[in-house]
Amino acid sequence: MTTVGSSMRRSGRVSRRRPADSGRGAALVGQLFLGLLAALALAPVAWAVVSAFKPANQIVADPLGLDPSTLGLDNFRAMFQDVPMARGFANTAVVLVTKGALTLFFAPLAAYGFAKYDFRGRSLLFGTVLVTLMLPTVVLIIPLLLQMKELGWVNTYPALILPGAIDAFAVFWMRQVIAAIPDELLAAARVDGCSEFGIFWRIVLPCIRPAIAGLAVLTVMNIYNDFVWPVVVANSDRMSTLQVVLANLAQNITGNRIGADYATVTGELLAAASVALVPLLVAFVALQRHFVNGILAGSVKG
Repeated sequence: MTTVGSSMRRSGRVSRRRPADSGRGAALVGQLFLGLLAALALAPVAWAVVSAFKPANQIVADPLGLDPSTLGLDNFRAMFQDVPMARGFANTAVVLVTKGALTLFFAPLAAYGFAKYDFRGRSLLFGTVLVTLMLPTVVLIIPLLLQMKELGWVNTYPALILPGAIDAFAVFWMRQVIAAIPDELLAAARVDGCSEFGIFWRIVLPCIRPAIAGLAVLTVMNIYNDFVWPVVVANSDRMSTLQVVLANLAQNITGNRIGADYATVTGELLAAASVALVPLLVAFVALQRHFVNGILAGSVKG
């Protein structure tokens, strides 16, 4: 009986281990699949960065070849001589800091009003905000450009910063997050004599900090990569943002710059794109944990 019982216990232990082993196997397969997708997504970026160090003629003659002995910084030196990268970075930094600050402050503030205040026309007003999400950016360019012209803001920082500073998606996302904050917590703050703005600043903002961090990542990426509006409203070299500077360099491939062949301009373009990639990549790697937490913060209400 002892032998039979011990064998049954052993068989039970074996049977209980099988689901765990199959779960680990499924997790491993999933990780391998995700790793393959990540490799496919990063392959073009890796090729562009590596090719930026290759001689210009070699990029065109043998795009997939790689000779480590020929790698160098010639493309980067020529690019910094021909392209006003410093001005592009400076203009982008001004727009990024100012517009990002406006978005991260006023979007949660507006969302707080929609989530926690009951006033006449709230649903209609919030629905109007959501309707603006359906409007393509191209539809808004001409009206906004005419407004900037009437205000005398063409080729100025206000034209680059103010339109779109309060994003409808940001208001919607922050409203979903703030709605999950218990009303009793805010009522207790009012009983203690806290002002309405004090409640927002001292209670609401700390509670939604992960969501704000996620919104900050999205805001930085959108502003940094924005091209259509800056190229329309700031068409002077003095006000060009980084993406406009890169686009002007790309135009040289078609022969706008006399004496520059296709290979030379391609090498400089890859070098400029690699330099422009660094700040965004560093910011995303540093804030990716906050980005994931911010996305999850708005996924569950309760």
